[in-house]
Amino acid sequence: MNPIGIPNIDKSLEASLLADMAKVESLLRSHIEGDYPLVIETSRHLVEAGGKRLRPLLTLLAAQFGDPTNFDIIKAAVSCELTHLATLYHDDVMDDALLRRGVTSANTKWGNAVAILTGDYLFSKVSDMLADIGPEAVKLQAKTFERLVIGQIKETQGATEGLTPIEHYLKVVSDKTGSLIATSARFGALLSGAKPEVVEILTKFGEKIGIAFQIADDLLDVVSDSTASGKTPGTDLKEGVPTLVTLYVINANAPEDKELIAKLSKPISEEEISGVILQLRSHRALTQVREYLAKIASEANSLLEGLPNGAAKEALKSVAFVLVNRST
Repeated sequence: MNPIGIPNIDKSLEASLLADMAKVESLLRSHIEGDYPLVIETSRHLVEAGGKRLRPLLTLLAAQFGDPTNFDIIKAAVSCELTHLATLYHDDVMDDALLRRGVTSANTKWGNAVAILTGDYLFSKVSDMLADIGPEAVKLQAKTFERLVIGQIKETQGATEGLTPIEHYLKVVSDKTGSLIATSARFGALLSGAKPEVVEILTKFGEKIGIAFQIADDLLDVVSDSTASGKTPGTDLKEGVPTLVTLYVINANAPEDKELIAKLSKPISEEEISGVILQLRSHRALTQVREYLAKIASEANSLLEGLPNGAAKEALKSVAFVLVNRST
């Protein structure tokens, strides 16, 4: 795999993206600064831990359909990554997580109060940066943040009236994960001056691959010994958080799965987690989820047919391919 993480990418485009990602990394770190050393330390904790940087990369790719040299594109890319990082601090408190991106979570290291306030601090830095771009950027961020919060609340509350558990899950995923990835693409397209129809295509594409990204994470929670997100495998199972894998098992309601379904319907103890993971790894539900994941990726790539041909379009197709195959 090449440094940018996209297979068979055009060399010229790769060089341009690598240069811009370096600018993103530089601004990401320099923007987290202040007079209080602990705030800087806690805020940079997850930045320094690394990550896939999918959101800023998508911003930069979407900008290729207009003028990608506008520095506001770099600012927007950083804002999307900082928003994502802020939500991780809050998520880890809610999940009582021990690890994030392969390092000790902020809540474990400094306590829940500091972790929550660090997330809030990062949200303030996002607002500060987007205010320099303009009111439309701030408004787009606000609408995205609204969806992020609503998605989290829906996940916490559970089933939505009128929706099946699987439909509810997919709506949660669309709001919690798809919304910010869609906005990442939208920022790049808008700030590059891409045509309105291109902006809409890229936004819809971002939402689709955002859903695919989360479903792939669901699979990794079961099939991987060390998940790509740096979280401990089985985290969702321990917390009793429904995923597409567990929902397919429960929805099938097969007689032979009666005992497994009972376990999946509530948080699973540390003593039982390894046994449940082994059962799920050999369950037909994994095949069903992989098929659904491939369907979402196919739908995402179908949207791209409306874009001008070129290296950026081909790179976006490869992004969907990578997301699907990282969980196999």
